[in-house]
Amino acid sequence: MKLWIILIGLLMVAGAAIYGWQMLAADPGLLSIRIGHTHIDTTLVFAVFALLAVWILLGLLWRGLRWPLRAWRLRGQRRSRERFAAGLTALAEGDHRRALRALEKASHEPELHVPAQLATARAAHARGDAERTEAALDEAAKHAPAAALSLRAQFLLEHGNAEAAVTLLKPSADHNELAPVGWRLLAEAALLTGDPALALRAVDALAAGDALTPQALTALRARALMAALAATPDTEALNALWSGLPRAQRAMPEAIAAYARRAATLGQPLSAMDELESALRKQWSERLVGVWGQLGPAHADTRLARAEGWLAAQPDSPELLLALGRLCVQGKLWGKAREYLERGLALTPSGPLWETLGECMSGQGNPANAALCYRNALRIARGESTQALADAARAPLDTRASIAEERDAHGLPRLAIPKEN
Repeated sequence: MKLWIILIGLLMVAGAAIYGWQMLAADPGLLSIRIGHTHIDTTLVFAVFALLAVWILLGLLWRGLRWPLRAWRLRGQRRSRERFAAGLTALAEGDHRRALRALEKASHEPELHVPAQLATARAAHARGDAERTEAALDEAAKHAPAAALSLRAQFLLEHGNAEAAVTLLKPSADHNELAPVGWRLLAEAALLTGDPALALRAVDALAAGDALTPQALTALRARALMAALAATPDTEALNALWSGLPRAQRAMPEAIAAYARRAATLGQPLSAMDELESALRKQWSERLVGVWGQLGPAHADTRLARAEGWLAAQPDSPELLLALGRLCVQGKLWGKAREYLERGLALTPSGPLWETLGECMSGQGNPANAALCYRNALRIARGESTQALADAARAPLDTRASIAEERDAHGLPRLAIPKEN
């Protein structure tokens, strides 16, 4: 279709040219110019072509006269870009003095003025030059206020002044004028100052702007949700917050763990157990099964029985063995507790396993082994090797790998495929 339109257009132009040429050939027109004693007579066609030729010559002459100035200008721009690149390289290398010199020269170029001032602020801040930092930020704020504001907040956070960062960023957040990095900094500062509601608001703004990777956004949202759930003052506020969350957020293991801990603390262990058991039924989570053993003494027998039912499908789960050990310690089932905990230590030694085993030894009336367990927990925290218990009468544990049931993302069991030898 476009080809036909182009052909029709060309034919119309050709027809107009032919018609115009015939008119000019029949009557080329007459142009008479008289200036003083000078009298010029020519045709209109020749005069038009002559004016076009003079216009082209004047344009070429003007370009020729401007060429040295343009070449000088291009040379200056190139040198400014080179200085700016050298300044950024020096800033990345930590040579802040050289970075300041190069960026100061590059800032004279109008196109590089704002980014050079922002980089200058970073270099001056790294050198501890507060006066120069403020001057560079004030200059950058004239043309890029959001970037300068975010950089000020970042410097405040680096100095540990989260409250000042929140005070600085909140007015712009109320008018929805923050840059993506500003929203991220506001979320971090709000979490540090104990304002999870503001942190969640900042995370929602980041999600709407698609400013972070999905992994980074999920991690930041999880931290904000955990803080918000942990800060609820009573069960009514906790249930209102939990029921108001989208389904995707309520399925996050971090959020479920925080809700369960807070619900148990506020005297709602059954609600905590329901959420944990529902989530574990859909997909196994080491984090959530660990929380199952940390809900306090309420319904410990029921939780122990349920956890022992999971053991058949997850025999080599360190967190499940730790939870079983804790529940057995609460029920004063010292023998079973020691069996579960030593099994977990044989699989994956950890400080919590040693600590719980120490409680078990203390409950059994064995203070020497209890003290050794607590020392082992400290050794693991320091990255040192542990010492075996002074109990040679016990038979060595069977730590051979067990075959556990595997499930997909929908909770359906997978068929075990034997490996070839």
